[in-house]
Amino acid sequence: MDPGGQGLLSDTMTDVPVGPAGTRVPADAAGGALPEGMTEAEAEELRCELLKVEEEILTLRQVLAAKDRHAAELKRKLGQTPLNQLKLNLSKSLHEVQMSNAYVKTSEKLGEWNEKVTQSDAYKKTQETLSTAGQKTTAALSTMGTAISRRLGDMRNSATFKSFEERVVNLKPRVSTNGEENGSQNLHSPDNKSQDSAPF
Repeated sequence: MDPGGQGLLSDTMTDVPVGPAGTRVPADAAGGALPEGMTEAEAEELRCELLKVEEEILTLRQVLAAKDRHAAELKRKLGQTPLNQLKLNLSKSLHEVQMSNAYVKTSEKLGEWNEKVTQSDAYKKTQETLSTAGQKTTAALSTMGTAISRRLGDMRNSATFKSFEERVVNLKPRVSTNGEENGSQNLHSPDNKSQDSAPF
């Protein structure tokens, strides 16, 4: 019992007035007068019945909580995680929506509109224009790619590129030789000028 003089069966239930050592307090002593025409014995009988109903409610809540825990444990053993349950519920809900009359009618209407739009002259002209533009763009890019490839081929065969390529090939052994023989020695360009005299 509550030391404050009132007992609570649960946090959602009505306060039941009690006196010292758990004795019940008559309704009129608890601050409320008996309804007109009701005797103290009838009020006491109703309070007892209320107390039993509230105790049953508390018991049922405890049983329900135990059943919930047991169901959760069974789901866990079956591998049904909360995420899987959510996916299953969403899938089921989506299926129910797709089978609903409103969804079916909306889908049919959208299908009709789609057919009307795709059969319209404006749609056909736009589609033809975009198709032609795509073909022309593809042709232009192909021509440009061919021109760039040809230009790169011309550059590779030019005397300037070959001279540059020879210098790189000749420089490679010098760099590795100079580095191995004398690590602190300055590198020289292929025409044997020091890098210190470079114009940049």
